[in-house]
Amino acid sequence: MYLIAIAWGYVALMMALAEATSSQGSILGALITLLLYGVLPISIVLYLLGTPHRKKARKRQEQLEQEAANSSQANSGDHATADALAPVRKEP
Repeated sequence: MYLIAIAWGYVALMMALAEATSSQGSILGALITLLLYGVLPISIVLYLLGTPHRKKARKRQEQLEQEAANSSQANSGDHATADALAPVRKEP
């Protein structure tokens, strides 16, 4: 996935370099070429290709939160937990 993005970035960089060094080109044109032909398409493609990974991570996080909620509900009975200590108070 990243190999294609690196290759496209190289192509866009070479296009911008050709624009900047051309006798009819300019630095502004090179920057616009780099942004519109390089950065913008690469960011969109990487965002779209990363969607399944983000979806899996979100499901995994929701599952962990659900398991944590289920384990905390198991201990929320009428009785105190075994590891809890009673508070120490001074007598008046």
